[in-house]
Amino acid sequence: MNYQRVAAMENGLKKEDFCSASKGNKSIINGLNQANGITITVAIPNVPNREKWGKGVEFMLSCIAYSVGFGNIWKFPYTALENGGGAFLIPYLIVLFLIGRPIYYLEMVMGQFCSRGCVKIYDMAPVMRGVGVGQSLAMFVVMTYYTPVLAITLYYLIASFSSELPWSRCDPSWSRCIDSISRELQDSNGSQHMNVSAELFFTKTVMHRAPLAQGLGIPDMDLTLCLLASWLVVVVILIKGIRSTGKCAYFLAIFPYVIILILFVHSCTLEGAGKGIKFFLTPDWKQLFEPRVWMEAVTQCFFSLSICFGGIIAYSSFNNFTNNVYRDAMIISWLDTFTSIIVGCIVFGVLGNLAHVTNKENIQDVVRQGPGLTFMAYPDAISKFEYFPQLFSVLFFLMLFIVGIGSNLGVVTSIITAIRDRCPTLENWKVASVVCVVGFSLSTIYMAPGGLDLLDVFDNYGAKYVTLTFALFELITFGWIYGVDRICRDIQFMLNIETSKFWRICWGFLTPLVVAVILIGCLVDHKPVDVPDEYNLVGWCVYILAVIQLPLWAIFAVVSQKQSGLVNKIRNAFKPTKSWGPENYHTRELYNLSLEKLGASSDRNKESNVLKFIYRRVLK
Repeated sequence: MNYQRVAAMENGLKKEDFCSASKGNKSIINGLNQANGITITVAIPNVPNREKWGKGVEFMLSCIAYSVGFGNIWKFPYTALENGGGAFLIPYLIVLFLIGRPIYYLEMVMGQFCSRGCVKIYDMAPVMRGVGVGQSLAMFVVMTYYTPVLAITLYYLIASFSSELPWSRCDPSWSRCIDSISRELQDSNGSQHMNVSAELFFTKTVMHRAPLAQGLGIPDMDLTLCLLASWLVVVVILIKGIRSTGKCAYFLAIFPYVIILILFVHSCTLEGAGKGIKFFLTPDWKQLFEPRVWMEAVTQCFFSLSICFGGIIAYSSFNNFTNNVYRDAMIISWLDTFTSIIVGCIVFGVLGNLAHVTNKENIQDVVRQGPGLTFMAYPDAISKFEYFPQLFSVLFFLMLFIVGIGSNLGVVTSIITAIRDRCPTLENWKVASVVCVVGFSLSTIYMAPGGLDLLDVFDNYGAKYVTLTFALFELITFGWIYGVDRICRDIQFMLNIETSKFWRICWGFLTPLVVAVILIGCLVDHKPVDVPDEYNLVGWCVYILAVIQLPLWAIFAVVSQKQSGLVNKIRNAFKPTKSWGPENYHTRELYNLSLEKLGASSDRNKESNVLKFIYRRVLK
């Protein structure tokens, strides 16, 4: 039995209850009021204690492994190049300072304070629970296409152990092909319309790519086996819960930096590397005044730090109540940016070498976007290394696989946490197993010849647009409905830290305003993915399915209120539930007492100015 002593004051009489929690679905609390001899019996749910990280450093390392992923390695360098090179770093750092760090810190604070995942956290305002549900749907979409990229990476990693890199020479069946291992000119009249073997290896041997107009096709068996292996790694780590994730984080977060250091030193020693790095970092100041550059900076910040997806909230919910998340948020956000810049130097150092050995003046001639940068341009460059090309190929794809695993763990953990918050009696291994089986089944579709085009569709509509939309509503919920003052009071209670005006301004005004402008700009400037129209229609359907969760869950929250009258139901749907607050009962009681001492005798009845305006102007 686990006993705890609870003291309360009611009607001036002191009551002492002794609580006993049994192993069943219900526990009975029996208390004897010594003043009048009345026996009180109350039934409450017996909810299992929430898991916690073994050490605080495991949380920080897991967040590093989650945030540093594919977005840093292939998206950041290309995005910076396309938007002014070094000039892109200026708006990116400004955006990181004004948007990225404030949201990262805010999600960490709220997740740790209430020990809830990205859906359950909206106990603070049940009417907005659709935000968490929509974010979970976006995470589910990301989960289905993130692991297939891991599978392709694993395929290349295994292929790198060959005596000769298999993409370094042309296959006899390929027409108009030039060996990647060759250092001959590739821009002469006779070869200007030819493809290097590394590109044809990816499109023909690995992906068997075909236009979506011809249908998705049948998934490749070799890639499917690599996909299965990738999912097995994920489920083995997650099956024992958050503590096993924390132990693996030591390797997943630290070892990639050992490889990054080796690749960075080697990249800087290559012929032409200086030209490539200079091309990456030299600013094009005209680009600084283009609105598109700032929009791309915000988008890159979201996907690089992995904010507003739910993973940060989920990881923080397993923290001890007094963990210093302010320190962790600052370290991780700056480390993520530093990693992006260093990896950019590595990639463009190699591309500079590729341009040098092929006598190309413009580095953009050897650059490709997204997967093409990782699986075409970089392998093509590695093939031309004079010494140990297999070694550097193994190192690069091993690094990519490890950071991908770390990021995918955060994605899947967010979904598992949302499910277990709703059904806490479900065992972790059962939920993790089912989620991974479903994820594997749906992921196989991306292993088909038309899979990468479908990936672009879901990445654009199901991840980018959905995330930006719910980022705005998340900030509105936290900063305006729950209230910046409440957040600062919670931080003071939890960490004993006074919140500066900078954070207040960002959370209450600046950050939601910028996110709203970026979201509107992205929707206005929308360009359909270059696929048949029906696939773009499917993408919009996914977006609508996620967004429609907002009104559906709002209606459910209002209808579920026990008060009579529509206005009263709406009022209470905007207020925190009775269970809102710290997870621990005694801590929650101290929190409620602290609110009373601060003059908020009933924090749940305290309405923000925004809600008062809604009541006066809309409901009355």
